[in-house]
Amino acid sequence: MSASETIGRIPVRDVRPAVDGGRSPAKAVEGETFRVTATVFREGHDAVAANVVLTDPEGRPGPWTPMRELAPGTDRWGADVTPGSVGHWTFHVEAWGDPIATWRRHAGIKIPVGLDVGLVLEEGGDLYERAAAGVPEAAGQALVLAAADALRDDSLSVSARLGAALTPEVDAVLAAHPLREFVTASAPLPLLVERERALYGSWYEFFPRSEGTPERPHGTFRTAARRLPAIAAMGFDVVYLPPIHPIGTTFRKGPNNTLAAGPDDVGVPWAIGSPEGGHDAVHPDLGTIEDFDHFVQQAAAHGLEIALDFALQCSPDHPWVQKHPEWFHHRPDGTIAYAENPPKKYQDIYPIAFDADLDGLIAETLRVLRHWMDHGVRIFRVDNPHTKPVVFWQQVIADINATDPDVIFLAEAFTRPAMMHTLGQIGFQQSYTYFTWRNTKQELTEYLTELSGEAAAYMRPNFFANTPDILHAYLQHGGRPAFEVRAVLAATLSPTWGIYSGYELCENTPLRQGSEEYLNSEKYQLRPRDWETEKDNITPLIAQLNEIRRRHPALHRLRNIRFHTTDNDAVIAYSKRTGSDTVVVVANLDPHHTQEATVSLDMQQLGLDGNASMSVHDELTGETYQWGRSNYVRLDPGRALAHVLHVQPSAPQSGGSSAS
Repeated sequence: MSASETIGRIPVRDVRPAVDGGRSPAKAVEGETFRVTATVFREGHDAVAANVVLTDPEGRPGPWTPMRELAPGTDRWGADVTPGSVGHWTFHVEAWGDPIATWRRHAGIKIPVGLDVGLVLEEGGDLYERAAAGVPEAAGQALVLAAADALRDDSLSVSARLGAALTPEVDAVLAAHPLREFVTASAPLPLLVERERALYGSWYEFFPRSEGTPERPHGTFRTAARRLPAIAAMGFDVVYLPPIHPIGTTFRKGPNNTLAAGPDDVGVPWAIGSPEGGHDAVHPDLGTIEDFDHFVQQAAAHGLEIALDFALQCSPDHPWVQKHPEWFHHRPDGTIAYAENPPKKYQDIYPIAFDADLDGLIAETLRVLRHWMDHGVRIFRVDNPHTKPVVFWQQVIADINATDPDVIFLAEAFTRPAMMHTLGQIGFQQSYTYFTWRNTKQELTEYLTELSGEAAAYMRPNFFANTPDILHAYLQHGGRPAFEVRAVLAATLSPTWGIYSGYELCENTPLRQGSEEYLNSEKYQLRPRDWETEKDNITPLIAQLNEIRRRHPALHRLRNIRFHTTDNDAVIAYSKRTGSDTVVVVANLDPHHTQEATVSLDMQQLGLDGNASMSVHDELTGETYQWGRSNYVRLDPGRALAHVLHVQPSAPQSGGSSAS
């Protein structure tokens, strides 16, 4: 057996989070608390203990964090740790024999029955003297030495000798500086700590080309910049732009995906490339690169970051098609097959073939990404990464983040779980999810339990309530209440959420019955909107949700979500708690009918006594209620579909609860 396979003196097994067996780093953001767990045990009956050590990017180990056995008799230990800065960290678990805990257990058994009393006390004195040698503070050392002297002083009563060793003051010193034997460290595991935007933020997607004027319907970066103050006023952090590059004319799509485009049809932004340029150019109808720079500057002035779509595909007119024919699959007749995702067909797009020149494609991708980074883009929403080799993204993201660790990549991968999870493990900071298709209480509970569990160490969700491609039946048929409740859910279940423009106007007309495509989709045509319309305009709710999110640190995190029991499957209840901030959300999932339920709170998850009464403030309505373990709710789609309750920080009083 090799040294690397040897079990240490105190076995430390199955340390988590360990992403891909420790080959990829676990992820956190600065200031995010996460739990480290390990199986720790030893031979015989002597006491064992454990702690976690975080080592910062400079290689400096921090103070160790004591672990506790999570459930008696399981040998599974855990501790919550919080890295404080961005960079590449490591963590490891130290297990050790605890001779003083072993002695205390023996003393508690032997002394009451008069067995070996003098010898037990003398052994205790020796252990306490050894422990004192490891206490750095003089005052603490003196306390422990005094306890050792008392244990050896046979002029005192047995109870006095023992009592001197078990005072709270001595306990505190030994808890901070325990006597450790046979210290055994696990192998260090990697931890990547990134900026907070990688986990927390509110995204707004819109097409600059739709923000034109009556005189010039096709918008530009300059005219689109006029939309930025309203987006900022809704509380968004990130403005996401679909591709802004020249669009090909060969097989250009017309309105509603028709195959015969007219001379005035604008085409699909994802059909990238024309004689005007490719992925490093801007569409001339949007303006110049200087106009784009102005747009980025205006966004920053309103506290908004720009996320740019990176779609690694080409129109037949892209310069790459002639310059790099090896980057495309050629059929026997010499033609290139267009992209397909049956039943969808993309006649205006050529997919990339990676295996003939992977290194060349990596180099060109890095050049393009760094070009946009030089123009102020630090977030990229990557289109369909699951249709490209995983190793390609691993190398690209590693290269970018090696020099620019603040750059964030979002994987737009609505695909099989294995691929989605792997993309997160190899570097993508965020991922699209199945949230759109999770609409029942059971579906949401199971999915969020999965995302907030072990998957949270590598896969961060971005809950978009809609996209240009996806208009779910729930929104099509649920009317304004459906848009309201899905916004509440997305904004409070996930630290990062987003909407595609038009959501605030409750746009819900599908291309046809049974389709998730929008009628008159903005992918194929300009879509000017009346942003001031009062009919089904939920802009105030969206702004309110983003303001609530900013005020409550609990909503900035994912791993802290806990679900609570309701006796009606149309009503869901969950909470998030970070430090002293606790938020409880109760939502009616039925957009058509009023629903009533009894919400049974797990008070321990809220940090409260089981019989406590607490004051809760509804952040949506401004009302305050007195709640306890069991609470009645009535949620009306026509008035209020949800409670977003802030548990007031005042000390809880014992007693019953009142209905809301």
